[in-house]
Amino acid sequence: MRSASHEDNGSGFRERAKQVPSPRTVVVYPCDETSLRGAVEAAEAGLIEPVLVGPAGKISAVAQKCQLDIKPFEIVNANESEEAAAKGVQLIREAKGEVLMKGSLHTDELMRSVTSSTSGLRTKRRISHVFIMDVPGHEEPLLITDAAINIFPDLETKRDIIQNAIDLCTDFMPSPPRVAILSAVETVTVKIPSTIDAAALCKMAERGQITGGIVDGPLAFDNAVDPEAARIKGIKSEVAGRAQVLVVPDLEAGNMLAKNLTFLLKADAAGIVLGARVPIILTSRADSLRARMASCAAAALYADSRRRQTHMPEA
Repeated sequence: MRSASHEDNGSGFRERAKQVPSPRTVVVYPCDETSLRGAVEAAEAGLIEPVLVGPAGKISAVAQKCQLDIKPFEIVNANESEEAAAKGVQLIREAKGEVLMKGSLHTDELMRSVTSSTSGLRTKRRISHVFIMDVPGHEEPLLITDAAINIFPDLETKRDIIQNAIDLCTDFMPSPPRVAILSAVETVTVKIPSTIDAAALCKMAERGQITGGIVDGPLAFDNAVDPEAARIKGIKSEVAGRAQVLVVPDLEAGNMLAKNLTFLLKADAAGIVLGARVPIILTSRADSLRARMASCAAAALYADSRRRQTHMPEA
């Protein structure tokens, strides 16, 4: 059963997202019920303004079969998924959209167009993924990064991963986020390279190479999120036991952590890609409606923040 705190976690920033202008969202290849319904219902909730990119006949057929009203939305015809990805990215480059959203095509198809060196959406910042986890029994959302894009990130990539997550947090957290750099242990040892990276990243934060958050590590998962575990280990910091952002050593660790929380604790996991010209909503067929709505809400808040700024994120 969901706790009251669980219900409040995701709904808080979803409600805030409804107070900002709905971002024009380019939905790439929404050719099955799950992806098309997600876009339609997010629009009905006041979170996004969809532009549907894909084979017009197929999209209309899915809408008719599933009794979805897509008449209010623009459809940009593209016959194949690869063409839809390219057209979707081009619309963003032409400033005809503020958010990119994955439909029923494969993630790698979309990301190939996004990361193209000639026609993509790269910035000076490394692209990374953040899961926003709404965990039953936990008082506030947990952000896990990166569990979907960077497989074995080096130190510079981890720096961008952290900065991307911090920038996202500023849109729905009232104070600087508490960032834990995870490893298997909470002491620095040459035998575990991720602890060395954690120590270096903390020093980078001290020197202003990472800004806007409170960074500490290495921390093990238990003493990152549980105050009693941190107390027993004698760890005294603003982050230990109270972390809001969990930076994992590599994609494998992050993916397993996010899926453990999702399938064992029934957490909802919103997913968003950062570091490109616009936020990118990556959804899965296994996502719940709550998770899809949370992804759209996070992207809407981030897009609004960028709208109010006059510059793109810098490295």
